[in-house]
Amino acid sequence: MTNQINIAVIGVGRWGVHLLRNFLANPQVNVVAVVDPHPERLAAVKQQFNLDNNVILTTQWQDLKTVPGLTGVAIATPATTHYALIKDALQQGYHVLAEKPLTLNPAECRELCHLAEQHHLILTVDHTYLFHPAVEQGKTVVQAGKLGDLRYGYATRTHLGPVRQDVDALWDLAIHDIAIFNAWLGQIPIKVQATGTVWLQGAGEQGSRGAGEQGSRGAEVSPYTDSALPQGLADLVWLTLTYPDGFQAYIHLCWLNSDKQRRLGIVGSLGSLIFDEMSVSSPLTLLHGEFEQQGNQFIPVNQRQIALELQPGEPLGRVCSSFVASILNNTPSEASSGWVGTELVEILAALTLSLSQGGKPVFLSDRIVKD
Repeated sequence: MTNQINIAVIGVGRWGVHLLRNFLANPQVNVVAVVDPHPERLAAVKQQFNLDNNVILTTQWQDLKTVPGLTGVAIATPATTHYALIKDALQQGYHVLAEKPLTLNPAECRELCHLAEQHHLILTVDHTYLFHPAVEQGKTVVQAGKLGDLRYGYATRTHLGPVRQDVDALWDLAIHDIAIFNAWLGQIPIKVQATGTVWLQGAGEQGSRGAGEQGSRGAEVSPYTDSALPQGLADLVWLTLTYPDGFQAYIHLCWLNSDKQRRLGIVGSLGSLIFDEMSVSSPLTLLHGEFEQQGNQFIPVNQRQIALELQPGEPLGRVCSSFVASILNNTPSEASSGWVGTELVEILAALTLSLSQGGKPVFLSDRIVKD
């Protein structure tokens, strides 16, 4: 295989534009085509990136089938379109980088992973946080035992919009923090719980929209698999994840909160590790501190704060480089393979079931079975 591969970017909306930018900057990539159903977007990216006239700009995905030497595709389209696009791409022999979530249905995710393996193709999911220098460094700190015995974890992801009309705050926001906890702990949850509150889009509005989607695509593609649709789209969601060793993580999600936070922490017997994405100066901080018992009193000791140094690099650029390296080396991404994406969709589906049942615990297997 040559050291340069031909890539097509499918979807150049808010996120797809950034994928295109990074692939254009990668010396091992030749962007040969851009696909988007909106001609005005194609015109905009041609001007923004001064694309060569040899780059094919088309509104039709099917046009890529006539492009010679196409190696892989990067898909940044709505999640409801992922299954059909990814399956078609794999069947055409293309490696695939897909925006998260892989699909909205665990069974579809597993099918795509098997299909990629059968055709000896790379299937990578763009879980960008897993390539963030702070997350990579945090994993090293946690797994080196620097926090002592792990107690619990917590995360807050809040902002004022954007408010989605296709999925709730759970499916829009939770996947990031769940992915980080799983990576740092080296485990996936065995039990999950979710409760939520609806303010903006109640049962009437969401119910009619959901029925329309199911009528055109079939109920099996809904994120609300194996449960009735919840009464509206939850604006506020509280999650509890329980891991095999008893560790629990608590996550607060809301797109109706003007206090914008992107903060995640793990607490151990020797201190806490905090990933605060909103902190420009020190996004990853190690807070040392423990208790010394004196009689019946617990006295804080060994308290100090260390802002951890991080390797430079844009996380999405790392995603793109990892995808290219996986293709050239014929090795699936260890950090964010299709199976990693499948695990996360399994967890989201279980959380949705819990949400629809008012917070009832839902148990998962402790691993994703590939057979």
